[in-house]
Amino acid sequence: MTVRLEERREYDRSLDDAAVRYAAMAGDDPSGRAARERFVMEALPFADRVAGRYHGRGASFDDLRQVARLGLIKAIDNLDPARGSFTAYAAITMRGELRRYFRNNGWAVHVPRPTQELTLEMWKASDDLTRELHRPPTRPELAARLRATPADLELALQASGGWQARSLNALVRGQGDSDGGSAELGELLGGRDADLDGVDDRLTMRKLVAQLPVREQKILALRFYGNLSQVEIAKATGVSQMHVSRLLTRALTWLREAMLSDVPPPWPGIEDDVDVVGLAVDVTQQNGVVTVAIRGEVDCDNADELRRQLEFYCRHARTAVRVDLGRVPFVDAAGFTGLARCYQVAHQRRIHFQLRQVNATVLRGLRVAGLGHLVVA
Repeated sequence: MTVRLEERREYDRSLDDAAVRYAAMAGDDPSGRAARERFVMEALPFADRVAGRYHGRGASFDDLRQVARLGLIKAIDNLDPARGSFTAYAAITMRGELRRYFRNNGWAVHVPRPTQELTLEMWKASDDLTRELHRPPTRPELAARLRATPADLELALQASGGWQARSLNALVRGQGDSDGGSAELGELLGGRDADLDGVDDRLTMRKLVAQLPVREQKILALRFYGNLSQVEIAKATGVSQMHVSRLLTRALTWLREAMLSDVPPPWPGIEDDVDVVGLAVDVTQQNGVVTVAIRGEVDCDNADELRRQLEFYCRHARTAVRVDLGRVPFVDAAGFTGLARCYQVAHQRRIHFQLRQVNATVLRGLRVAGLGHLVVA
């Protein structure tokens, strides 16, 4: 390595001397063509050596050599011995031509010019540091040699990956079928997109949500798109928080069942049911039997008022009180407590207290509350 380096230095010194002789001979020769040709032939190895510094970076060596020799011709044409060493001047000229070639012809993607220049310098600095350190340089060492910030060095490293693009149709050997055949590069890139599996579900869900009543659609939108709490939804819709919770549960349960079935089940709610505060009670009386038909959901917001009305009828009915729950989709614990209290009043007066047309949901709650025996067909 030392012998070769000394040989290169000796060659550069001899080339500088040849440049001085060429300048003197060119001045004596009117055309200067013969002296120019001899000097060019003598300097060609120097151009090839500079081109070799950029070999293996995505461009053929023949192209690099042509570009370097073009830079050598420009340096010879602009030769001025008074400026100093010819080899130093020629090396700068040829490197400029090579960098311009890489900038204009080598990049597969657009890269800003400062980043291109830094990338080319990084390649050269990496080669120099590898020879000096006998190992690949680290990023801090490269940044220190280039006097670049870590961010600029990172951009240069990323840009080096955009130097030469590979075709997606390029064959990759040994990556095909079980027989060890070839596969195209595009077939090996990427992976399974989990979001694609949910496209059908999202489209189906959109159609199902459109089948819900307007009130349920609004509550779902406020909850999952507006990210509101149940208390905030209750204020926005004018119903209680418990009622919002029930409506959400009912809507989500129906959507879950509809997603798992080919044909959506019928909507379980009552389309014309009133909200919590507006619970409707219709009363009829015949032959000493008071029939109370309730419409709406019974919860803590209206359970006390309903209990007071039922107690009144239980205290004044002569034979029986029949409570029609056919249009009551839900009764909470406060409602069951009120029904139990009314049953006690009726039992003390020795009149019948009956519950009729009870749906499956309310029936399960009545049985848990110990009131299942009040249900009649």
